[in-house]
Amino acid sequence: MTYSFFAMLSRMKNIYRWALMRNTRRENIAEHSHEVAVLAHALALLHNRSSEEKADPALCVMLAIYHDVPEILTGDMPTPVKYGNVAIREAYRQVERSACDKLLGMLPEDLQGAYLPLLQEGEESIERRLVKAADKISALIKCIEELSQGNREFASARRATEQSVRAMHLSAAEEFLDTYLPAYELPLDDQ
Repeated sequence: MTYSFFAMLSRMKNIYRWALMRNTRRENIAEHSHEVAVLAHALALLHNRSSEEKADPALCVMLAIYHDVPEILTGDMPTPVKYGNVAIREAYRQVERSACDKLLGMLPEDLQGAYLPLLQEGEESIERRLVKAADKISALIKCIEELSQGNREFASARRATEQSVRAMHLSAAEEFLDTYLPAYELPLDDQ
């Protein structure tokens, strides 16, 4: 029998983000997921330095790697559409669940259980909150990169995304924004 799961994952490089906006450089969900994994790992380490509730950095990385996998089948729905109203958000969640089920069916049964918690939304946990923050920080970085290229189309997205990260009230995310994010605005020679 042939299983298509890993071949489908390879297609992440073909799914582009920010479809409604002019981009100076296109970003696919494979590279985005890598960046979110790096950021989620960092946020877990920052979190663990100052919190009694410890996060599992390895779990953060795994959740981040797989957080956009359903988009292989659904495409990247623009944020203003996805979160435009409750009915659309719930319908999109159902579409994502169906995509996850289809992808899981592309694995042998004895592996499906290992991938299920990585592909489907689970209970709220510190790891999931950190990955969500890392996802938003990755979007913020994209805004900074576009603005640095003179693309003003990302100006309001930058403001809204930073407000969204701060509204999460995660000290690790706020520390990242205050301590590490400013370097993304510097040219290479100044980093």
